[in-house]
Amino acid sequence: MTITQQDDLDGLHVIGRIVANTMQAMAQAMEPGMTTRELDQIGRAHLDREGAVSAPESTYDFPGATCISVNEEIAHGIPGDRILRAGDLVNIDVSASKAGYFADTGASFRLGAVPPALDRLCRDGKRAMQIGIAQVGHDKPIAGIGTAIGRFASARGYTLIRNLASHGIGRALHEDPAEVPTWPSRGDRRRMHKGLVLTVEPFLSTGGKWAETEGDDDWTLYSQPPAWVVQYEHTVVATERGAIIVTLPG
Repeated sequence: MTITQQDDLDGLHVIGRIVANTMQAMAQAMEPGMTTRELDQIGRAHLDREGAVSAPESTYDFPGATCISVNEEIAHGIPGDRILRAGDLVNIDVSASKAGYFADTGASFRLGAVPPALDRLCRDGKRAMQIGIAQVGHDKPIAGIGTAIGRFASARGYTLIRNLASHGIGRALHEDPAEVPTWPSRGDRRRMHKGLVLTVEPFLSTGGKWAETEGDDDWTLYSQPPAWVVQYEHTVVATERGAIIVTLPG
């Protein structure tokens, strides 16, 4: 999607605020002993109250209103009977639509005290996203996002999951540009233009390189090789002055 008028930006801000508030409400309600299904129901109720529709459910028939991934699960976790426990790493990913506009946000949360290395990974994961967002703007190279994030990750001894990319969004959950690498890539000559809507969502890891499914579940993704992974995500709009973040709570 390319924004050409204020109404488009206003519509994105509305749904962006809804998904951000939904994720925040879920994170605040999360507690040991709760199942991921119960947490998802909190998210669904918030979306319903705001007149928003779950994007993974409506677009891909995903079995849940939100994606909730715990510990070894790194993305697209299906809400269910799994019980949350103190010390868990929980990723909440919320995407939804309203009035024809889509927005997507996500973050990794610590449920209680966690080891210092995991605490540091979460802080650095959020910083990696911010570094990527700083590369967004009119006529800037798309590859610049992954180059900057990759430099940051390498300097701190992390790896990046290289088959879970950022993407265009706006009028659908996934649009052109279909794949926006958040890792260094060669040969990509594409450039951003004013009004382009996209996500920035690096998956920072302590050793993981790929995301793969396991067993009978065709949704939930795991790190290969096994390692801790965090993800932080915003939906942004490229402008001549940089990025406008539309997925902020308020």
